[in-house]
Amino acid sequence: MKMNENEYRAFLAAVRPAILSLNDADRGPLCSPVWYDQNNDGSLWFVTQSDSRKGKLMSVGTRITLTVQRHKAPYAYVSAEGPIVEIRPYTLEDDLLPMASRYLGTKGGQAYVDGARDGFNPQTSIRLTMQPDRILSTDYSS
Repeated sequence: MKMNENEYRAFLAAVRPAILSLNDADRGPLCSPVWYDQNNDGSLWFVTQSDSRKGKLMSVGTRITLTVQRHKAPYAYVSAEGPIVEIRPYTLEDDLLPMASRYLGTKGGQAYVDGARDGFNPQTSIRLTMQPDRILSTDYSS
């Protein structure tokens, strides 16, 4: 059954990795797991490195898909399609720490960020925000 807006936003608020899909004309679609979070306006954000394969393929206006699923019965998924609306540098404390804490808990998130400090490069660390304009969803629990 298709989810309504409240249902799919609640589904996206749960802690699950997303699969990022975007076009790579030279190789075919790129699909990559990412941690993501949802803003109050329904936009979704994640972080990556601008010099990574996925980072090089995205700019403001690039259309992407983030797909999130519950992989145990009853199965469900939300696929959010839309353009990248913002790319900006991210910081360890303001962006990576809340994201890592979302996925790993407070202590695990802090340990993750502490471990990332030595390799952190503020020139290549980017936060991307996408604004879904099409949502596909199914929840088999009802």
